[in-house]
Amino acid sequence: MRNVVIIFLAVISLGSCVGKKKYTQLQYKYEDLAKALQYCDETVKEGRMQNDSLRNALALCKSQSGSLEGQVEDVKRTNENLLGIMEQMSLISKEGAVSMQKSLEALQNQSAYIEKLTKERQKADSLTLALSNNLKRSLEDVNDKDIQIDVKKGVVYISISDNMLFQSGSAEIGPNAGAVLSKVARIINDRRDVEVLVEGHTDNVPITKNCFKDNWDLSAMRATSIVRTLQDQYAVSPSRMTAGARSEYVPKAPNDSETGRGINRRTEIILTPKLDQFFELLVPEEEGNK
Repeated sequence: MRNVVIIFLAVISLGSCVGKKKYTQLQYKYEDLAKALQYCDETVKEGRMQNDSLRNALALCKSQSGSLEGQVEDVKRTNENLLGIMEQMSLISKEGAVSMQKSLEALQNQSAYIEKLTKERQKADSLTLALSNNLKRSLEDVNDKDIQIDVKKGVVYISISDNMLFQSGSAEIGPNAGAVLSKVARIINDRRDVEVLVEGHTDNVPITKNCFKDNWDLSAMRATSIVRTLQDQYAVSPSRMTAGARSEYVPKAPNDSETGRGINRRTEIILTPKLDQFFELLVPEEEGNK
């Protein structure tokens, strides 16, 4: 293109040989060629710039492609890890379901066990209440100061003053004892599921009679006298009875007055429902089968 322009210029320089009109036409053509040349140069430059941009874009795409490939690999690894975790969770879920089922079964067994214990306890409480009511009705004609009937922790306590049972300082049964012991024995014999504990209690005044060593001895002799009388005269089974001595060490009132000492000199007949079945329930089955 440049060679054409040079030749064209050379031709123009020969304007002296060409007419003015022809010269003007050639000049216009020159200007058109110059513009065309400038356009071509600009187009070439723009093409070069676009080529550079394309090269840069291609390099960037290659770089981004490598980065994306790395990200794809990371995603693949993450997916594999997630699949492994899901498999582990599936195993854990199955184990958890089995464990939960066992826990529910254990809770159901425990609930049934507690319900059974509750029923046995209610049964024992009902028996205790019935015993107490029967005794109160049987002994309603006895002076309240000489005999008291209480229910404590599922056990019936019959506290009888020594005035009704013994002579002072003696373990011999007095003539008034039969009225009370016969009624107590009848209640005991009517309920074969009751055990009997007879406890002797004294005040804190030392015994002065030579036939007793101390208050322990006196309280023990009085308890065995009651047990023997219930067995021999009122046919209470001796296998159901226990005689115990408490001496002066479980007072019901202070021993600093005659009234208080009189309250402490007593015999307590304690009626306890047989709780063998109840206590057997408290022993685990594995231990009970040993």
